[in-house]
Amino acid sequence: MKHINHISNLILCLLICIIQCVCYTIVSGQTKDITWKELEPGLFFARIDAPVKSHVGDSRITILKIDPDYFNFKLVSAKEKPEKNKTAEEWAKSEGLVAVVNAGMYRISDFKTNVSYMKNYDFINNGSLSHDNSMLAFNRKTETVPKIQIIDLRYEDWEEWKYLYNSYIQGIRMIDCKQTNRWSQQDKRFSMVCIAMDKKGKVLFIFTRSPYSVHDFINMLLSLPLEIYNAQYLEGGPEASLYINTGSFEWKQFGSFETGFVEHDKNDIFWAIPNVIGITTK
Repeated sequence: MKHINHISNLILCLLICIIQCVCYTIVSGQTKDITWKELEPGLFFARIDAPVKSHVGDSRITILKIDPDYFNFKLVSAKEKPEKNKTAEEWAKSEGLVAVVNAGMYRISDFKTNVSYMKNYDFINNGSLSHDNSMLAFNRKTETVPKIQIIDLRYEDWEEWKYLYNSYIQGIRMIDCKQTNRWSQQDKRFSMVCIAMDKKGKVLFIFTRSPYSVHDFINMLLSLPLEIYNAQYLEGGPEASLYINTGSFEWKQFGSFETGFVEHDKNDIFWAIPNVIGITTK
């Protein structure tokens, strides 16, 4: 009898798992296909419904896909110039950038210094490596390496990579080079912006104003047909920014909700930020 009950319990557990998978597939199926709008050669824009609804906002995800064969990447720092912090839109206009996102979180001690390692050519914004396992690298010194990549410091040797690029931004790893979610679950929810590489070498700027836990947001990204190779967290809450202006197309998007800080969806302006990643047409 115990043997029969054990088998019955196994069958019941299996049925529950199947039902959960089917339900998740149905939800995820809402964004099975992504329709890209070509803004100009090598630059594609999409707005999609998130596979899972947030408790705040429209639950939509904005994605800008960038082909590094057509665009240069630029790290701009108020500390390097030096000058005051600016909004993403102001940085775009002053630096002639087609698109802008945050270059990472910054220290509140001076509102200028990146929380982890950041270097741009001869200027060092923060020369200290942290325990974060993700390193965005671009402006290469040799054509033997990719134009831009996210180095996974858990699986790749920093000593082999630290002299091959001019620009580095260390940050928190979201998706590792094995396409694994590296962020543990937490109760906090954020608007957020991140940067990812796909398996074809394209760069993705990804933004959500509706707040999610980072763990849940990563799972959604992995469920979408984006072919993400790896991803790095850039910023959350009202500071999270995405600005695009090709001349014929303009898009402004800024975050709002952050658990324990700004727990509403009412922010209606870009916040000034010290460090940004921008792109220019080659």
